[in-house]
Amino acid sequence: MSSFTDHRFGRRAGQDGFRRALRAEWAAFRAARSQVLAVAASVLVTVSLGLLIAGGVRSTCVTGKGEGACPAPLVGPDGTAVRDKYYFVHRPLKGNGDITARVTDMTGQIRRPDVVPGVRNVEQGVVPWAKAGLLIRQSLRRGTPYAAVMLTGAHGVRMQHDYVHDVPGGPHNGPQWLRLARAGDVVTGYESDDGRAWAEIGRVRLAGLPESVEVGLFATSPGVLWGTAKAFSQVTATFDQIALRGAHGPWRHDDVGVGMKSDGTTPHHPGGAVESGGTLVVTGNGDIGPVTVEGGMRADLLLVGGAVGLIPLLVAAAASVTAKPRRAPSGPAAGPTASLASGPTANQASGPTANQASGPASGPAGRSSPAGRCSPAGGSTTAGGSGTARVLLAKAVVVGVASFVAGLVASGVVVPAGLALLRAHRNPVQPITLGTELRVVVGYAALSAAAAVLALGLAALVRRVAAATALATALATVLAVALVVVPHLLAIGGLMPWLSAITPAAGFAITQSIPAFAHVDVDPSPITGYYPLAPWAGLAVTCGYAAVALGAAIAVSRSARRAG
Repeated sequence: MSSFTDHRFGRRAGQDGFRRALRAEWAAFRAARSQVLAVAASVLVTVSLGLLIAGGVRSTCVTGKGEGACPAPLVGPDGTAVRDKYYFVHRPLKGNGDITARVTDMTGQIRRPDVVPGVRNVEQGVVPWAKAGLLIRQSLRRGTPYAAVMLTGAHGVRMQHDYVHDVPGGPHNGPQWLRLARAGDVVTGYESDDGRAWAEIGRVRLAGLPESVEVGLFATSPGVLWGTAKAFSQVTATFDQIALRGAHGPWRHDDVGVGMKSDGTTPHHPGGAVESGGTLVVTGNGDIGPVTVEGGMRADLLLVGGAVGLIPLLVAAAASVTAKPRRAPSGPAAGPTASLASGPTANQASGPTANQASGPASGPAGRSSPAGRCSPAGGSTTAGGSGTARVLLAKAVVVGVASFVAGLVASGVVVPAGLALLRAHRNPVQPITLGTELRVVVGYAALSAAAAVLALGLAALVRRVAAATALATALATVLAVALVVVPHLLAIGGLMPWLSAITPAAGFAITQSIPAFAHVDVDPSPITGYYPLAPWAGLAVTCGYAAVALGAAIAVSRSARRAG
């Protein structure tokens, strides 16, 4: 027989061996009632906690008509939930033109937690994303396209457009000159330290910009963070050296987006402007940008219970390492119930005929061959250790697929059902595209699979040093929970969110249902939509840990086999 034929025969035999191992592991998994119950418990826990959250939320808002249901989120041009509240001093601009002004000063007020109950604690200061600058927008209707160049409280000069786009300019060093120019649908932002040498910050196209637009000066200030909530803040900016080209008429003043108190007539936190000679002092609060917490309930909040739901899967995965699968051995006369992990006793029970019929790989009659020897991970190995790898890989496939299906069922039920329940109770819900919803659902399933494979790999490694099967399962489960679940629960509580970037808990980022925006400050917690990594990058971290753990378990088992 040629070497090529030997290689092809060996490869086919290896494939057949893996298929047999896979069938045996699947049969063992189904036969283990505790593992099946653990998978079912995972689905039940995840769905129950998610629906409990959705059913328990009742949102109310105080408007000019009194207290009632909150309005639907305001959406921007791309469908993202946005906030559009600011004070605007403006003129109509017909056709092309530009506006130039110098921002000479920014001051503000920030609400702090009350020291004395009932006495408002307000101090002087400006929040990092307070904004004051120049604005061109299609109309005063909230949510319409715009472009703006601005000075911020702590992030220098920026150019922003359509709520979600942000381009950094230079740092802020004293009074800052700004310019915003329109040429057709294109708006260009500039900055200057002296009003003579200008640097372009960015250039954007606002599709469908009408011939007549509004151009002017604005000020706004998002709330100061109090944990996951925000409190009142406002900014006051002083503008001078104001020059307009193409815009005519008197200044118009609008407090865009201001809400009314319960009496329906008194503005809540109004802005204002004072004009003196060529100077305008503008005060405003609110924000022009995307919203996370204030935009309504998010789909990923329905999977908060998914961290707890992973625990039964981790237990089942760790326990599967010591399960004893059944498969038909390679010999044609062997019975279908010969066990991979049954050791010499099973071979002795099969009798000489079975061993003799097993082919050239069998040992002398009545003795077990090396192919029937038990591996430390609970499966059989060959002399070279390929059986160990085969069995562990088969276990990983079975555990991974079962966990993926469990995660898919859980997220596929709780996300759409939870969103429907939230809407039925008249809660505002963040807009979500079909693609994002599918990524959240399938992503949680992939996270479940990766976490389960990680637990299996850890269990196989721990089994090398723990003689007792129950102890090995318990230790592996504790390790997996400590690596995957605990960091995420800590992050939910706002503690050590950086752990969600370097541990397997990073994979929860795949459930993020709205993108992270660098120009919006939020409390670093998944409750506010914060994840330190992008969705797919986070899942890649978890998969990497799972691959390393499984690979290390295979390598250690092979090494121990060769040493033995």
